[in-house]
Amino acid sequence: MSAHIYKKLEIVGSSATSIEEAVNNAVAKAAETIRNIRWVELVETRCHVENQKIAYWQVTCKIGFTLDEN
Repeated sequence: MSAHIYKKLEIVGSSATSIEEAVNNAVAKAAETIRNIRWVELVETRCHVENQKIAYWQVTCKIGFTLDEN
């Protein structure tokens, strides 16, 4: 039985709608080039304000994935 080896990368997702959609956008974009995604850690949540209103949400995510075995 082989040991799983993981790697994490940090990205920021955004959405004009919600925090959840910002996370989903981040994971969807990462999944275009990263295989074997296993988890997401939410590191930071913030929002961009324009004209005294929230314009969009930004969520910093650490995405964990397993490395391919040889």
